[in-house]
Parts: sequence; structure tokens; C-alpha cells
Amino acid sequence: MAIAAYVVGAKKGYIYVRAEYPLAIKRLEIALRQAREYNLLGKNILEKNFDFDIELRVGAGAFVCGEETALLASIEGKRGMPRSRPPYPATSGLWGKPTLINNVETYANVRHIILNGAKWFSSIGTKKSKGTKVFALSGKVRNTGLIEVPMGTTIGELVFDIGGGVPNGKKFKAVQMGGPSGGCIPIEYLNTPISYESLKELGAIMGSGGVIVLDEDTCMVNLARFFIEFTASESCGKCVPCRVGLRQMLKILDKIILGRAALEDLDLLEYLAKNIKKTALCGLGQTAPNPVLSTLRYFRDEYEAHILEKRCPAAVCAALFIAPCQAACPAGVDVPAYVTHIANGDFKKAFYVHMQNNPLPGICGRVCYAFCERKCQRRQTDEPIAIRDLKRFIADYAMEEGLFIPPPENPRKEKVAIIGSGPAGLSCAFYLTRLGYLPVIYEALPVAGGTMAMAIPEYRLPRRILNYDIERIKKAGVEIKLSNPVEDIDSLFKMGYQAVFIATGTPQGQKLEIEGEDLEGVITGVDFLKSIFLNGLKRIEGDVVVIGGGNSAVDSARSALRLGARNVTIVYRRMKSDMPATEEEIEDALKEGVKILDMTMPIEIVGNERVGGTRCVKMKPGKFDSSGRRRPVLVEDSEFLLKADMVIISIGQRPNLEFLKNGKVKLNKWGFIEVNPLTMATSQKGVFAGGDVVSGPATVIEAVATGRKAAIAIDKYLGGDGIIVPGERTAVKTNYDEAEYLKERPRKVPQVLPLEKRKTGFEEVRLRFSLKQAMEEARRCLHCDREEE
Repeated sequence: MAIAAYVVGAKKGYIYVRAEYPLAIKRLEIALRQAREYNLLGKNILEKNFDFDIELRVGAGAFVCGEETALLASIEGKRGMPRSRPPYPATSGLWGKPTLINNVETYANVRHIILNGAKWFSSIGTKKSKGTKVFALSGKVRNTGLIEVPMGTTIGELVFDIGGGVPNGKKFKAVQMGGPSGGCIPIEYLNTPISYESLKELGAIMGSGGVIVLDEDTCMVNLARFFIEFTASESCGKCVPCRVGLRQMLKILDKIILGRAALEDLDLLEYLAKNIKKTALCGLGQTAPNPVLSTLRYFRDEYEAHILEKRCPAAVCAALFIAPCQAACPAGVDVPAYVTHIANGDFKKAFYVHMQNNPLPGICGRVCYAFCERKCQRRQTDEPIAIRDLKRFIADYAMEEGLFIPPPENPRKEKVAIIGSGPAGLSCAFYLTRLGYLPVIYEALPVAGGTMAMAIPEYRLPRRILNYDIERIKKAGVEIKLSNPVEDIDSLFKMGYQAVFIATGTPQGQKLEIEGEDLEGVITGVDFLKSIFLNGLKRIEGDVVVIGGGNSAVDSARSALRLGARNVTIVYRRMKSDMPATEEEIEDALKEGVKILDMTMPIEIVGNERVGGTRCVKMKPGKFDSSGRRRPVLVEDSEFLLKADMVIISIGQRPNLEFLKNGKVKLNKWGFIEVNPLTMATSQKGVFAGGDVVSGPATVIEAVATGRKAAIAIDKYLGGDGIIVPGERTAVKTNYDEAEYLKERPRKVPQVLPLEKRKTGFEEVRLRFSLKQAMEEARRCLHCDREEE
């Protein structure tokens, strides 16, 4: 500032600080005092016959004073309100005098430019955005604080290389850049170099340099509402678009988070945002709509979920869910209710509550990804509730007690056919019985269960558990025709069926499309796991290489070890932390002796008629891809041979849709069935679809959710009301001292099979809770479902 004053002949400078920053005020006061002591401020500075001093002005804290003319008004002792320009401050600024007004960061660069030259400064940054930028990194990131980086640093480098990434195993979602009137930039733009131009193009601004990292627990609708509420309250009121428009936007956002909005409200919200941006007087009003416009641009699906499904995907908007765990469950299982029933010792009620949203408690109690546990609020105290283990406990209890659901007393006459007996097909069939139908499942294989029967090993999912869950569904009124493939979907309508649900999954393994895949000893993961169950594969020898990183790959590796393989190595082209398999599965595989070669990619399978090994190359992390993971890049001259007597390729699965001969059912560009996500209806009238044949390989619970959703839609299509569980929900009361369990208590951990015993057979690894363990664990629940009385 002193240098700038010397150049233009100014005698007085002002530093404006908002009153809510006492630490900054204190430090500035010390710095100004020291500058005067060193004769860097005051009279005859450095004996150059130059007088200049700086006065610290503490403002009332109005956000609008970030706008330059409002800031000048505040320094003059007036209310901070912007004025029309011209005249600009350089002509008529503070007290009508020509004024230099800049951010402290801009003035701080002057010294370095004088000392190092303009060419040096221009060498830093991008073509149009020169120099460095100071960012205030905050939010869901490991390393927070002020950082200075060259312009052109990518968003990914900022968040992951400097910030250390997102903590607690959560997934990165977006960054909000530019302060309260900045915009949100999603995961697919992590490779974007930061500049004034690039941020503007993406719907954000550089602003004050605020960077808030957002993870999967952030509701983008609620975030936009938070910032609009702030900017509306900070509006000076001078212009109508900002004063009135922002409050109208806030009203619409309130309707959305309460589940009271319609899709038309989104159009009005966007219309208001764009017009306020165009017509507001100052920078506050012109940028305030950015959080809404950017979230509508990149996260419109979240807005639509709030409106159409009355659901907050991030489990933040309290009016739209019972509890975070219930909201996180794809099937919407009432977790607080059944957990409280377990805590009370009423296991039968717990079982029946669970069956209202998920008919496969035995299966999901063992193989579910437990999305609910990721949202469990107990983790803020100690550890999340062991919800999956509690689910397993009530499932095993129901099996031992012989609990079943009776078929409908007065079944409806309409006929519904289901193709496939995997989790989506079984779920749809079961909930159709709750709606009064007697559906028929057509299964091509000689056993029911789909991928659950064919591709999940017994050490994770014992056949007796799978069969019992299926038997319960059959007793509820479902007929399953085994070894009965459907060759033409139209033939079902000719047989008198009024509706059809396709749930054929993704039974075919994908290949790598590299040389040597046709050698003897090379098999897909799906076919390998199927051969164990269907063909009775008992023993393998030698070294096994498994290519892939998902649960199917890990299941193949652990199964190969149990069948006698000498060495089992998983080869994965990305980092181990990027493997889609669950952390629990990966840890168990490593404990059992499976090796993992990450950052390694096979380029050829070698051998003479029979496989002898796989030629691989090492990879290194490159730029981010659209999923937020580092794209693997080839390391030059890193080729090596990995010996193998068997190669199992488990890199993905695809559907078999040969029965869709009529071309009426539309497929998407990836070859999966395209549906209306709200009803699971396909492009062919009366035909619905769900599970992996729609989504691609996903989880059992996600397939269950689509099956239930389709059952409701089919009932409505056939003239029903689609109501499975009538009546209002009431919270379950406890019969124990809750206060005692609010104290920090470790999560109960079930026993596991000894390591040596695991390697020699397919006996179930994870054992179940005892009755006492289950009740004690259930009592750790914080009962987030309760409303204030």
C-alpha cells in the first residue's frame, strides 16, 4: 500500500476489516505499530520526503461491503450500500477523491513484481490469470487452512495433494468456491486448472478464495438454501431483484427441503436466479444465485429426488426421512424400529418390521454393503451400530422359529410374470403378494437365487440361509418355475400375463479383450464361482491370478485359496484404496493369504494351449477420472511376467437380453435396460425391469429396492393403490434405561472362524451375535427417528 501511495501521491490509506475477525484486527494493529517503529509508515518515510499512514477501519460486518462502493460508504461512516457506476472509485471514490481500492492480496504482489520483474510474474499462472492465489481450504478435508498456490493448480491437486483428501472413508462430492456467492463444482471437474476464466465457465467465482470441500453427506439442495438464506439476509435492499428475488428463491428452496414443491418450482427457481444475476445492482446480487444455479446444473437429480420421491439422498433434510440410517438404505428399511425391537427383546416384531421393506434378511444380514452404517449418527460418539449383524441375528431367529408370511387371502385375478429369481425378482414377487397377487417367477437355471446362488461363496452366504429366504417368499404366494428360460417376452403376454418384470441380472462375465484369453485355464469370475456351486469344482492346483478389484474378484481369490491354490494374486490396475470391493472383504482376503498387486495391468495372457502366466505392466496415478479416482497411466519399461496356472478375469458383468426379440424394450448406450427410475417401467407397455439388468452390477439391497418399487408400480398399473404398509408410523418405545447407553460404548464384534480353518473349506467365516450381544448392541442406538413432542 505504501508503494502504491508513493506512485500516485496519496497520503492516507485505509484497511477495512469486518468486526467478526478479532484475531485479524489484533495482528494488523501489531503490524501497523511495528511499521511505524521502523519508519515504514508515518512522516518522511525512509528519509524520502514521503508521508503516508494507514488507518484500520473496523466495519459492522455486512457481507455487502465486499462490494467496493459499499466498502467505501462504510469507511465514510455511512450504511454499507453500493452505488451505481460510473463514476468509478479511481475517478471519484472515498469522500469524492480518486481512490485505489484493492484486495490486500493484490497489494502484496507489488513488492515481488518490483523485485523480480513483470516477466517473472507473468511466468506464474495461466495465460490470462497470472501469479498465485491464496485459498482458505475448509470443509470435509484432512488439511484445512490458508494455502498459496500458482494459478493453474488443478482443483484435484488442491483437494487431494494439498488438502489430503476427504477423511473417514467418505466420498468426495464437490467443492464450493468463491465464498457464500460462489458456485459448486462436482467431482468430474477435478482436473480443471484454477483460473478466473475456468471458474466462471463452471459456474463458480474466485471471490475471496474460499474453498469448501463437500463429501457424500452434503445435501446440495440444503447447501444452496444455506447460502441463499445468508445472502438474502445480507442484501442491502437497495435494488428490487436482490432484495425481493433472493427471498422468493429462499421460499422455493424451503418448499423443496420440506417435500412440498413441484417440478415447476425448479423452473421458477432457475428463472429467478438467472434474472437476479442479470439485473441486480451490485456484485452481491449478481453472484448470490451462483450456489443455486451451479447445483441445479450439476445436481438436478438431488432436487428431483426431494420433489418426486420426497427423499433427501444425503439424509440431511429432516422432513424427508425417519432417521439417517433409514434414508441411507436403498430399500428404506425402518432400521430404528427393528433395532429398538431387538433392544427390547421383541425379535419377532423386529423381523416383521424388516420384512416390510426387505424380504431377504438372512441374505442381506451377511452380504449387504450396510449403507445404513455409513450414516449412523452413533459414529460421532464412538462407532456406528452393527446394523448388518443385528439384521442377521433376527433373520437367524426367524429361521429357527419358523416365521413365515402367509399368502394373500383373496388373491387378485391379474397375472404377473417375473423373469429371473435374483434379489430384484424375489423382492418384486414378494411385495406383489403383499398387494394381493400370486406372481410366477421364470428362472432359466436349475436353482433359484440368481447371482446370490451362483456367485456368492458359501463362506459368505451359506446355501441354507439363501434357500430359507427363498422358501419364505414361496410360502407367501410366489411360484418359481426352475429350468424355465423365457425365449420371447411377448409369449408371456400371450399366456395371459398382464404385466412382466425383468430381473435377469448380469450373468455373463466381461473379457479384457487381450491376447490369450482363449487359452485353457482362463475363465471369467462369474463362470469360476458358478462352477464351484453348479459343477462341483472341488480342487485346483498351482498359482492363480485374479484380474479385477470388486467383490466378485475377491470372492474368486478367496475361493481359489480354499480349493487348494498354492498362491493367489489379485491384479488391479488402480490403487488398492480404489478397489470397489468392501474394505472388510479386502482385509479378510489379505489375512487369509491372498496377495494384491495394485497399480498393475495385464497386457497379455501367455501360454501354449494352456495358460502359463500373464504379462503385466506397472501403472502410476495420473489425472482424475469422472469418478474422482486417479486414472492409471502406464510406466515405461515396467513389463514383467506373472506366473499363473489359472487366470480368473473378474472385471465386470453384462446382461443377456436375447429374449427381447421384439425391440420394444429400449436399451441405454451401455446395453442395459432403460427405465423410468420412479416406476421401473420400460419403453414397452406393461413391462418393468429392475436390478443389475438396469443398473449394471450393483448390490443386493439396491436390487431389492428396485424390485419393491416395481411391485408398487405394477399394482398401480393394474388398478391398485400401491400401498404395501398402510397407516402412520409410530416410534417404538424402549423398555430399558437409555441414558446408560448414551455413554461411550464399544461396538460389539461377532466372532469369526479361526484363520487356519477358513483356508480348508467353505464354512461361514463371520458368526452371529449371541442374544445378549444383540440386545446390548441394539441398545447403543440413539433413536434418531424420534420427533420432539
